[in-house]
Amino acid sequence: MALSEAQRGVLRGMLAAVAVTVAAIGAAVLLQPAFLMPLPGFEQRLAATLHWDGLVLACLVLAIGLLARHRFFTPADIDGSGLTAGTDRAKVLQAVLQNTLEQAVIAVLAHLLWTAATPAGWFAAVPAAAMLFLVGRICFALGYRGGAPARAFGFALTFYPTVLLTVVSVLVLALNAVR
Repeated sequence: MALSEAQRGVLRGMLAAVAVTVAAIGAAVLLQPAFLMPLPGFEQRLAATLHWDGLVLACLVLAIGLLARHRFFTPADIDGSGLTAGTDRAKVLQAVLQNTLEQAVIAVLAHLLWTAATPAGWFAAVPAAAMLFLVGRICFALGYRGGAPARAFGFALTFYPTVLLTVVSVLVLALNAVR
């Protein structure tokens, strides 16, 4: 089956995001940069995870704020999507917000799971994933109007770190259960 131009564009964005994800998370785990590592102890790692997830929360707050601001200043949208058809801009902002909410929920859970399941020396993956989330959301929002190929990198840069942290955490838990 031949891929369409849009599918090829999405694939390019996805592959680029996979490469960036593996490089960033791999470097964080292998190099364990001191400036990304919290003080020793599970409580400190948990607190640091929540601090880094402030970046995830900021993305969600910004997405909500941008839509709210748009609605306030746009008479056709001020009554909200439940009562109006919505302008094209409101629909884009709502789509970005919805996707950001979905991504934020799974990212925060993945970061917490990683913190609880993996060795303390691997912690730097959490700040790396949080930073990738921020960059990914920016790329996704800026590319949204350009269609799937334009937003694919941003989507994948938000999603793949979450997937990687989740899969590795589950594998670590499974290996520990077998031992």
